[in-house]
Amino acid sequence: MDDSAPRKGRVLVVEDEADLGSSLAYALRASGYEAEVADRGEVALRALDLFQPDLVLLDIMLPDISGLEICKRVRGMQGRRQPAVIILSARVQEIDRVVGFEVGADDYVVKPFSVRELMLRSEARLKARQSTLPAEGATASDKPAAVFSLRNLSVDESAHRVFVDGREIHVSALEMRILLHLFRSPGGVRTRQELLTEVWGYHPDVASRTVDTHVKRLRDKLGPAADLLQTVRGVGFRLADPG
Repeated sequence: MDDSAPRKGRVLVVEDEADLGSSLAYALRASGYEAEVADRGEVALRALDLFQPDLVLLDIMLPDISGLEICKRVRGMQGRRQPAVIILSARVQEIDRVVGFEVGADDYVVKPFSVRELMLRSEARLKARQSTLPAEGATASDKPAAVFSLRNLSVDESAHRVFVDGREIHVSALEMRILLHLFRSPGGVRTRQELLTEVWGYHPDVASRTVDTHVKRLRDKLGPAADLLQTVRGVGFRLADPG
Protein backbone atom coordinates (compact mmCIF):
# COMPACT_ATOMS: atom_id res chain seq x y z
CA MET A 1 0.00 0.00 0.00
CA ASP A 2 1.19 3.54 -0.80
CA ASP A 3 2.40 5.08 2.47
CA SER A 4 1.45 8.52 1.15
CA ALA A 5 -2.22 7.55 0.87
CA PRO A 6 -4.49 9.17 3.46
CA ARG A 7 -5.28 7.01 6.45
CA LYS A 8 -8.88 6.20 7.32
CA GLY A 9 -8.49 6.50 11.08
CA ARG A 10 -6.52 5.30 14.11
CA VAL A 11 -7.47 1.98 15.69
CA LEU A 12 -6.14 0.63 18.97
CA VAL A 13 -6.34 -3.17 19.26
CA VAL A 14 -6.43 -4.27 22.90
CA GLU A 15 -5.85 -8.01 22.81
CA ASP A 16 -3.56 -10.20 24.94
CA GLU A 17 -3.53 -13.06 22.41
CA ALA A 18 -0.44 -12.08 20.42
CA ASP A 19 -1.33 -13.85 17.15
CA LEU A 20 -4.83 -12.39 17.06
CA GLY A 21 -3.63 -8.89 17.93
CA SER A 22 -1.00 -9.00 15.19
CA SER A 23 -3.48 -10.38 12.64
CA LEU A 24 -6.01 -7.66 13.36
CA ALA A 25 -3.37 -4.94 13.17
CA TYR A 26 -2.18 -6.32 9.83
CA ALA A 27 -5.74 -6.42 8.43
CA LEU A 28 -6.41 -2.87 9.63
CA ARG A 29 -3.22 -1.48 8.11
CA ALA A 30 -3.92 -3.29 4.85
CA SER A 31 -7.35 -1.63 4.84
CA GLY A 32 -5.86 1.84 5.24
CA TYR A 33 -6.01 2.38 9.00
CA GLU A 34 -3.26 3.27 11.43
CA ALA A 35 -3.15 0.55 14.06
CA GLU A 36 -1.41 -0.13 17.35
CA VAL A 37 -1.67 -3.16 19.62
CA ALA A 38 -1.80 -3.25 23.42
CA ASP A 39 -1.61 -6.62 25.17
CA ARG A 40 -2.40 -5.36 28.66
CA GLY A 41 -4.84 -2.91 30.18
CA GLU A 42 -2.18 -0.54 31.52
CA VAL A 43 -0.55 -0.42 28.09
CA ALA A 44 -3.95 0.33 26.55
CA LEU A 45 -4.60 3.21 28.94
CA ARG A 46 -1.27 4.80 28.04
CA ALA A 47 -1.98 4.29 24.34
CA LEU A 48 -5.32 6.06 24.72
CA ASP A 49 -3.40 9.19 25.75
CA LEU A 50 -0.49 8.91 23.32
CA PHE A 51 -2.09 7.35 20.22
CA GLN A 52 -5.54 8.95 20.70
CA PRO A 53 -7.41 6.35 18.62
CA ASP A 54 -10.68 6.91 16.79
CA LEU A 55 -11.72 3.32 17.51
CA VAL A 56 -10.78 0.74 20.15
CA LEU A 57 -11.16 -3.00 19.51
CA LEU A 58 -11.31 -4.19 23.08
CA ASP A 59 -10.93 -7.71 24.45
CA ILE A 60 -12.66 -8.20 27.80
CA MET A 61 -10.34 -10.81 29.31
CA LEU A 62 -7.01 -9.07 29.90
CA PRO A 63 -4.32 -10.15 32.38
CA ASP A 64 -4.43 -7.01 34.52
CA ILE A 65 -7.44 -4.73 33.97
CA SER A 66 -10.84 -5.90 32.73
CA GLY A 67 -11.82 -4.65 29.30
CA LEU A 68 -15.11 -3.53 30.85
CA GLU A 69 -13.20 -1.31 33.26
CA ILE A 70 -11.19 0.15 30.39
CA CYS A 71 -14.43 0.91 28.53
CA LYS A 72 -15.77 2.69 31.62
CA ARG A 73 -12.61 4.80 31.78
CA VAL A 74 -12.87 5.65 28.09
CA ARG A 75 -16.43 6.84 28.61
CA GLY A 76 -15.31 8.85 31.62
CA MET A 77 -12.69 10.80 29.67
CA GLN A 78 -13.28 14.54 29.61
CA GLY A 79 -11.81 17.32 27.52
CA ARG A 80 -11.41 15.43 24.24
CA ARG A 81 -13.44 13.41 21.80
CA GLN A 82 -13.90 9.81 22.89
CA PRO A 83 -13.18 6.89 20.56
CA ALA A 84 -15.78 4.39 19.46
CA VAL A 85 -15.44 1.03 21.24
CA ILE A 86 -16.12 -2.46 19.88
CA ILE A 87 -15.88 -5.21 22.47
CA LEU A 88 -14.38 -8.54 21.37
CA SER A 89 -15.44 -11.41 23.62
CA ALA A 90 -15.98 -15.16 23.74
CA ARG A 91 -18.93 -14.60 26.08
CA VAL A 92 -22.12 -15.27 24.14
CA GLN A 93 -24.94 -14.80 26.66
CA GLU A 94 -27.31 -11.86 26.18
CA ILE A 95 -26.46 -10.56 29.67
CA ASP A 96 -22.81 -10.26 28.60
CA ARG A 97 -23.82 -8.14 25.61
CA VAL A 98 -26.07 -6.01 27.80
CA VAL A 99 -23.29 -5.38 30.33
CA GLY A 100 -20.94 -4.44 27.49
CA PHE A 101 -23.42 -1.89 26.15
CA GLU A 102 -24.18 -0.59 29.63
CA VAL A 103 -20.53 0.35 30.20
CA GLY A 104 -20.56 2.28 26.93
CA ALA A 105 -19.52 -0.07 24.11
CA ASP A 106 -20.79 0.84 20.64
CA ASP A 107 -20.78 -2.75 19.39
CA TYR A 108 -20.14 -6.28 20.66
CA VAL A 109 -18.51 -8.98 18.50
CA VAL A 110 -18.37 -12.60 19.65
CA LYS A 111 -15.22 -14.70 19.20
CA PRO A 112 -14.44 -16.46 16.99
CA PHE A 113 -15.38 -13.90 14.37
CA SER A 114 -14.84 -13.19 10.70
CA VAL A 115 -12.09 -10.59 10.23
CA ARG A 116 -13.99 -9.28 7.19
CA GLU A 117 -17.12 -8.78 9.31
CA LEU A 118 -15.07 -7.01 11.98
CA MET A 119 -13.57 -4.69 9.34
CA LEU A 120 -17.08 -3.83 8.13
CA ARG A 121 -18.27 -3.17 11.66
CA SER A 122 -15.18 -1.05 12.34
CA GLU A 123 -15.80 0.99 9.21
CA ALA A 124 -19.42 1.55 10.22
CA ARG A 125 -18.43 2.73 13.69
CA LEU A 126 -15.81 5.12 12.31
CA LYS A 127 -18.23 6.52 9.74
CA ALA A 128 -20.78 7.12 12.48
CA ARG A 129 -18.14 8.89 14.55
CA GLN A 130 -16.92 11.00 11.62
CA SER A 131 -20.45 12.06 10.72
CA THR A 132 -20.49 14.36 13.75
CA LEU A 133 -17.13 15.98 12.91
CA PRO A 134 -16.55 18.89 10.48
CA ALA A 135 -14.92 17.91 7.19
CA GLU A 136 -11.14 18.10 7.10
CA GLY A 137 -10.00 21.67 6.55
CA ALA A 138 -13.43 23.08 7.39
CA THR A 139 -14.09 25.64 10.07
CA ALA A 140 -17.14 26.00 12.24
CA SER A 141 -18.44 28.75 9.92
CA ASP A 142 -18.23 26.36 6.91
CA LYS A 143 -20.83 24.05 8.40
CA PRO A 144 -24.46 25.23 8.72
CA ALA A 145 -25.57 25.57 12.32
CA ALA A 146 -27.65 22.60 13.46
CA VAL A 147 -29.01 23.20 16.95
CA PHE A 148 -32.08 21.28 18.09
CA SER A 149 -34.04 22.22 21.19
CA LEU A 150 -36.95 20.65 23.02
CA ARG A 151 -38.01 22.16 26.32
CA ASN A 152 -34.96 21.87 28.60
CA LEU A 153 -32.92 19.74 26.14
CA SER A 154 -30.60 21.30 23.54
CA VAL A 155 -28.37 19.48 21.04
CA ASP A 156 -25.64 21.26 19.05
CA GLU A 157 -24.80 18.85 16.23
CA SER A 158 -21.77 20.67 14.78
CA ALA A 159 -20.12 21.06 18.20
CA HIS A 160 -21.18 17.58 19.39
CA ARG A 161 -22.57 19.03 22.61
CA VAL A 162 -25.73 18.30 24.59
CA PHE A 163 -27.22 20.54 27.27
CA VAL A 164 -29.94 19.89 29.86
CA ASP A 165 -31.17 22.95 31.78
CA GLY A 166 -28.15 24.79 30.38
CA ARG A 167 -25.69 22.28 31.84
CA GLU A 168 -23.56 20.27 29.42
CA ILE A 169 -23.70 16.49 29.65
CA HIS A 170 -21.38 14.08 27.87
CA VAL A 171 -22.78 11.70 25.26
CA SER A 172 -20.97 9.25 23.03
CA ALA A 173 -21.01 9.57 19.23
CA LEU A 174 -23.61 6.80 19.04
CA GLU A 175 -25.83 8.45 21.66
CA MET A 176 -25.57 11.73 19.75
CA ARG A 177 -26.75 9.97 16.59
CA ILE A 178 -29.74 8.52 18.44
CA LEU A 179 -30.75 11.99 19.57
CA LEU A 180 -30.25 13.51 16.13
CA HIS A 181 -32.31 10.83 14.39
CA LEU A 182 -35.16 11.38 16.84
CA PHE A 183 -34.93 15.19 16.56
CA ARG A 184 -35.20 14.94 12.78
CA SER A 185 -38.62 13.33 13.14
CA PRO A 186 -40.14 15.27 16.08
CA GLY A 187 -43.14 13.47 17.51
CA GLY A 188 -42.61 10.65 15.01
CA VAL A 189 -41.74 7.12 16.05
CA ARG A 190 -38.48 5.47 14.99
CA THR A 191 -38.65 1.68 15.15
CA ARG A 192 -35.87 -0.34 16.68
CA GLN A 193 -34.94 -1.73 13.29
CA GLU A 194 -34.74 1.79 11.82
CA LEU A 195 -32.44 2.85 14.62
CA LEU A 196 -30.29 -0.28 14.23
CA THR A 197 -29.94 0.48 10.52
CA GLU A 198 -29.53 4.26 10.66
CA VAL A 199 -27.55 4.69 13.89
CA TRP A 200 -25.46 1.53 13.83
CA GLY A 201 -24.98 1.81 10.07
CA TYR A 202 -25.83 -1.79 9.14
CA HIS A 203 -28.13 -4.65 10.07
CA PRO A 204 -26.29 -6.22 13.02
CA ASP A 205 -27.18 -9.73 14.06
CA VAL A 206 -28.11 -8.75 17.60
CA ALA A 207 -31.37 -8.58 19.51
CA SER A 208 -33.26 -5.31 19.61
CA ARG A 209 -32.32 -5.17 23.29
CA THR A 210 -29.19 -3.42 21.99
CA VAL A 211 -31.25 -0.32 21.22
CA ASP A 212 -33.14 -0.48 24.53
CA THR A 213 -29.89 -0.68 26.47
CA HIS A 214 -28.43 2.37 24.76
CA VAL A 215 -31.66 4.35 25.17
CA LYS A 216 -31.73 3.50 28.89
CA ARG A 217 -28.15 4.67 29.25
CA LEU A 218 -28.98 7.87 27.39
CA ARG A 219 -32.03 8.50 29.58
CA ASP A 220 -29.88 8.13 32.68
CA LYS A 221 -27.55 10.82 31.33
CA LEU A 222 -30.40 13.19 30.40
CA GLY A 223 -31.62 13.34 33.99
CA PRO A 224 -34.36 16.04 34.21
CA ALA A 225 -34.93 15.69 30.45
CA ALA A 226 -35.21 11.89 30.50
CA ASP A 227 -39.00 11.97 30.07
CA LEU A 228 -38.57 13.62 26.64
CA LEU A 229 -37.19 10.33 25.29
CA GLN A 230 -40.29 8.17 25.13
CA THR A 231 -40.81 4.46 24.50
CA VAL A 232 -43.67 3.44 22.22
CA ARG A 233 -44.45 -0.05 23.44
CA GLY A 234 -43.93 -2.73 20.83
CA VAL A 235 -42.72 -0.23 18.23
CA GLY A 236 -39.74 1.93 19.11
CA PHE A 237 -38.91 5.39 20.42
CA ARG A 238 -39.75 9.05 19.88
CA LEU A 239 -39.17 12.47 21.36
CA ALA A 240 -42.05 14.07 23.21
CA ASP A 241 -44.23 16.59 21.40
CA PRO A 242 -42.94 20.14 21.85
CA GLY A 243 -46.22 21.37 23.31
